[in-house]
Amino acid sequence: MHPALEQFLRDFKRVAPALVDSYFVVDHERNIVDFNRTFYAMLPRQVARGLKNKKCYDVIELNICRDNCIAHQCWQTKNRVRLDEISGSIAGDPDGQKYRFILSAVPITDDAGNPVGALEIQRDVTDEAEVQNKYQEMLETEAEERERLATQIRARTKELLEANQLLLKTQKELLAYKKGLVS
Repeated sequence: MHPALEQFLRDFKRVAPALVDSYFVVDHERNIVDFNRTFYAMLPRQVARGLKNKKCYDVIELNICRDNCIAHQCWQTKNRVRLDEISGSIAGDPDGQKYRFILSAVPITDDAGNPVGALEIQRDVTDEAEVQNKYQEMLETEAEERERLATQIRARTKELLEANQLLLKTQKELLAYKKGLVS
């Protein structure tokens, strides 16, 4: 392991307990070199065992991992990166559950500024995303129902106007008939 990465891990261990979200640290080859209990607990037992030195994309399979890796993004920009609503799954999950994450990555560099690793933080927003999707569906359903009711009201209003016109015409004819009888 690169000495700068080792130094980062020693320093990071002091503040790491403050993080409630899951995280892992990868080296420049994207091998997991450290992680927290939250990340470990998210994984099926067979995947969690022997987690160190596994490739991150073999553990957590996100839709960006192969082509648009967040670690690569932060190494290229030499800055932190945040990505919202990233979908994926956990390798070996028997249920095949789909997750949604807010991801953050921070590059870990040596003294010369060369990337030697990255800290990746995952905030699981699956439940919130599901609630938001259901809320959106509910709003769409209500909008469709309002439109259906508005169409019904327009049709019935048209029928009432036509019936009113027919009533007025009939009243005029009746009035004319009565005048013809009385005169």
